[in-house]
Amino acid sequence: MGTLGAGFSMSLDGFIAGPGDDTRHVFAWMFQGNRDVQVSIGDEDLNLKLTSEGEGQREDMAQALGVILSGRRMFDVAQAWGGKHPLDVPIVVLTHQPPQEWVDKPDSPFVFVTDGLESAVAKAKEIAGEKTVGVGGANVARQCLKAGLLDEIGIDLVPVLLGSGVRLFEELGIEPIALEIADVAPDVGVTHLRYRVVKA
Repeated sequence: MGTLGAGFSMSLDGFIAGPGDDTRHVFAWMFQGNRDVQVSIGDEDLNLKLTSEGEGQREDMAQALGVILSGRRMFDVAQAWGGKHPLDVPIVVLTHQPPQEWVDKPDSPFVFVTDGLESAVAKAKEIAGEKTVGVGGANVARQCLKAGLLDEIGIDLVPVLLGSGVRLFEELGIEPIALEIADVAPDVGVTHLRYRVVKA
């Protein structure tokens, strides 16, 4: 089985999105490099401008990733990624109510799990096999961390203070969790940080 890892672009004061789910500032680093990287979101193409470091990190992640585990809020905010995530992997969505327009849609990349976090993680790991399960959405990442299921945390730390918005680690309500530094890589407009979760 592969690892369960969460990865987010985050402001220095801990926000992964600003007010109104505005991600312009936390993703600005993806447009500051000199290498053109085209990604597709649904039927739309987006041209990223990454550095060689950023492009390498993205390629490594894309090769390792087998599936994304998402919460329903992230699914809705992303508007179902237009039906296809930019990394073109299956997505397991943890939700109480699956969106009916996607439930029986042919060739849908989405699997909806309604019976709790552990079931969603198990389904994601089954789909991913030996590859990584990428956790998307702050709420699901916090749930995985609190349940002791998360193996890695990746933070693309952006030098901006947003002041308000969506916090990644808000109100965890946990005992301290130790992390090991796995990698620190400075880049243009961002510092890539990777941590392993220390488990007893």
